[in-house]
Amino acid sequence: MTGESAKGLREAMLYESADSVVNCRLCNHHCIIKDGARGICGVRVNRGGTLYTLAYGRLIARHVDPIEKKPLFHFQPGTMSYSIATVGCNFRCGFCQNWQISQAERGGAMLPGEKESPEEIVRNAVRNRCASIAYTYTEPTIFFEYAYDTAVLAKEEGLTNVFVTNGYQTPETVEKMRGVIDAANVDLKSFSEEFYVKLCKARLKPVLETIRNMYEGGIFIEVTTLVIPGKNDSDAELRQIAEFLVGVSPDIPWHVSAFHPDYEMLDGHMTPVERLLRAMEIGKEAGVKYVYAGNVAGAGLEDTHCPACGKTVIGRRGFFVGERHLDGKRCGYCGEELNLVV
Repeated sequence: MTGESAKGLREAMLYESADSVVNCRLCNHHCIIKDGARGICGVRVNRGGTLYTLAYGRLIARHVDPIEKKPLFHFQPGTMSYSIATVGCNFRCGFCQNWQISQAERGGAMLPGEKESPEEIVRNAVRNRCASIAYTYTEPTIFFEYAYDTAVLAKEEGLTNVFVTNGYQTPETVEKMRGVIDAANVDLKSFSEEFYVKLCKARLKPVLETIRNMYEGGIFIEVTTLVIPGKNDSDAELRQIAEFLVGVSPDIPWHVSAFHPDYEMLDGHMTPVERLLRAMEIGKEAGVKYVYAGNVAGAGLEDTHCPACGKTVIGRRGFFVGERHLDGKRCGYCGEELNLVV
């Protein structure tokens, strides 16, 4: 467990301090934080050269969700996940679809949220017969200490741990996650540096590095791209994303999801189904074995097909699993081994 101050705040992990100024090493913003100031995330504060997290133990959301809602289709499919979040994010995406909590006001001394200890979270997960705990809805990296302590206890109870993340962790943070966080769905929002700088107030390269670091570190990876008309939906950019994923591993599932106007992009247009179908086609042409279309109704768009024989091995309706044709992790028709954690 991380240490506490006399004021009841929890000391942060992964920072360096000199002359009352701290350098946060949690995410790739590498915030230099003066005494009394906060980092970009708004939930980590420097007090006298010690960095504290304000988010510890303060839940803004808790739900029991199907693991498919994360979305994770290849990690413990058909199970439930106890899903939690605090306020805050280290990105400023104008198209955020959880902006009410990710971009919530956090300038006060006390963040909004209800108190719940890591022990209580794990008990509630077990009570609700969940197979995992998901750190989700907002960016879990910004409440890393809280997530980490909870995840350690969850492992002791036989639960797995899942991050739904923008992938902006430093290599040090990914190393800390190894052996504790079992799976992650990483948003790869674009393959354009300009997109990341203008629309997310971040950079592309660290996200690509995190995907590689997580995969090489044994964290099970799925990737989601929210396809926004006129912003990141060209054939060329979608192909770049698909080719990057294949370069890491063709087994990484890729979710291409429909955008709907929200937050600061209310003048946008919902992604046409035809564009998602084209994205799926591009992914398969590039060699991605498993491609799914999300946020849109359509027969077979979220079913898992065997990459060898093409038959449906996991059928889905919405977030719920229906038919299964599996022998452990193998296709029930041809015996092909699939990239699944069951």
